[in-house]
Amino acid sequence: MKLWGGRFEKDTNDLMKKFNNSFDVDKRLYKQDIKGSIAHAKMLQKVGILSFDEGEKIVSGLYTILKDIEEGSLKLEGDFEDIHAFVEFNLIERIGEVGKKLHTSRSRNDQVAVDMKMFVKEEVGEIIKKLEKLKEVLILKGKENNFLMPGFTHLQPAQVITFSYHMKAYCEMFERDIKRLKNALEILDECPLGSGALAGTTNDIDRDFTSNELGFKHPTKNYLDSVSDRDYLIELLSSFSITMMHLSRLSEEIIIWSTPQFNFVKLSDEYSTGSSLMPHKKNPDSVELIRGKTGRVYGSLVTLLTTLKALPLAYNKDMQEDKECFFDALDTVDMCIEIMTGVIQSMTVNGDAMLKSLKIGFLNATEVADYLVKKGVYFRDAHEIVGKIVKFCEEENCAIEDLEISQLKAFSSMIDEDIYDYIEYKNILKKGNKKKIIEEE
Repeated sequence: MKLWGGRFEKDTNDLMKKFNNSFDVDKRLYKQDIKGSIAHAKMLQKVGILSFDEGEKIVSGLYTILKDIEEGSLKLEGDFEDIHAFVEFNLIERIGEVGKKLHTSRSRNDQVAVDMKMFVKEEVGEIIKKLEKLKEVLILKGKENNFLMPGFTHLQPAQVITFSYHMKAYCEMFERDIKRLKNALEILDECPLGSGALAGTTNDIDRDFTSNELGFKHPTKNYLDSVSDRDYLIELLSSFSITMMHLSRLSEEIIIWSTPQFNFVKLSDEYSTGSSLMPHKKNPDSVELIRGKTGRVYGSLVTLLTTLKALPLAYNKDMQEDKECFFDALDTVDMCIEIMTGVIQSMTVNGDAMLKSLKIGFLNATEVADYLVKKGVYFRDAHEIVGKIVKFCEEENCAIEDLEISQLKAFSSMIDEDIYDYIEYKNILKKGNKKKIIEEE
């Protein structure tokens, strides 16, 4: 079934029909399409375009279609151009000719626009909840494993931090992601229904009614923009891309940490795989896939930006391409967040390995410089002195704290016995604004 054809003499070419139809993709919007149609029918009844009985019959018919789909007795299948045709065909089949009145004062252009916005509001709300859950898991894993560990820059040992503090860095990232998603939802919260194909309708409809009925703040202002606006999908895909970038960065660290060379963490068997050849292998495929799927979400963003970049107002068929890339990105982000939550919950943290690694990279060197500054040495001079100490330690294959006081004094007479307490790793985080690192635990 199709919703047009009166001015056509020839049937659509079979290949063109397959090329044009979007039902296999947009049938996912069945719930929103039916709810939008119910609100539209109630509005038509309210303003007198439908009689009371006609409105009741249409609304009742739509509810039964929704119920049957969700119970599985009505399958989302068949030779339909899109979800709108599927719903309207089944409505007419059930309630007769009066079903043909449903589409009065409405176009598929504003219909799909409201369907998509309703879908997005619901689905992105779930993504936000999952990000909140991931944050909780990161914080809990940090509290349970509040070990000293090296912090890195350039993937080189830099300064001492705690595992908990490292986890909280990702919490900050995901909190920004949540704010971006909430902001996108706030901006899109305008109802396009009633815009028609591009210029409204000559009927006196009530857009405020349908907007309220569907849970939007208010109707959109400009009909042309309403049916051609996909900015909110681009904004969400951009936000998804940033979220995936954060997940990918965390994935990369877990991949590195889980190597025998680091041995900071051990992934659960539930989130690892083996090798078909090498029996000793335990591969972090869960996080490698998250890292890999990041490019897929980036691709969806570029796809939609490219689709829209040169479209004249208002609706163009190109815009049908928005759903497949958005649905794919949504599903990818959703699964990646869930997988990462499971990975973090189930992984084991090796505090001994982290503590051992502190001795390798001179992570208290900056604190030696701070110590000298407190003794009156200019920082740039202190920096040079400590650089020489580190070079000596590398030659002697030892840590700074392993040197005798006489050896340290050879580099600066300002160094006294109290330096050992000052540069003890557990004491470093008790000084200055470093206290913030452990005060937050």
